[in-house]
Amino acid sequence: MESMIPAFSRILILTPILSLILFCQDAWALQTHGGSEGVVVHQLAHIQYLGALGYLLWDIRRSGFAGVGWLYLQRFCWLMMIWNGIAFVGHFAQMALPDGAISTEDGYLSALLLLPVSFGHWIYYVTALDHLVITPALFFLFLAMRSFSRAAASDKVEGGR
Repeated sequence: MESMIPAFSRILILTPILSLILFCQDAWALQTHGGSEGVVVHQLAHIQYLGALGYLLWDIRRSGFAGVGWLYLQRFCWLMMIWNGIAFVGHFAQMALPDGAISTEDGYLSALLLLPVSFGHWIYYVTALDHLVITPALFFLFLAMRSFSRAAASDKVEGGR
């Protein structure tokens, strides 16, 4: 009877994983904001996140934390604040585009910006490249967390001696 429990728990754990692998479909994990209230709340969230990152950056610098992890975390904050500004402007630029300015015939992920190109089109296009800022920001967050983890592990080892 005891040997059946581990086998049963393996089956119990593997069933949902296999189900996800075998029966997965498109996730469509993009959210659109219906009506003006959705955009307003989303834009306010960008402002709040920008303020929170600014406070975190100010607090790190004020506290004078030493170590490379804190430097990486500051870089993360700066890049995410820049990304928030880009995304904020980009959402307004997207709302200002005329109807039919973006072709989504082949689906949302293969959207095309149609001619004629105006200044508003260029602003939208440039701000749509926000992943060029957020990707390094998240990498700096990873480096910071890894640095903090390694420092905590080395403190634990030194404390155990």
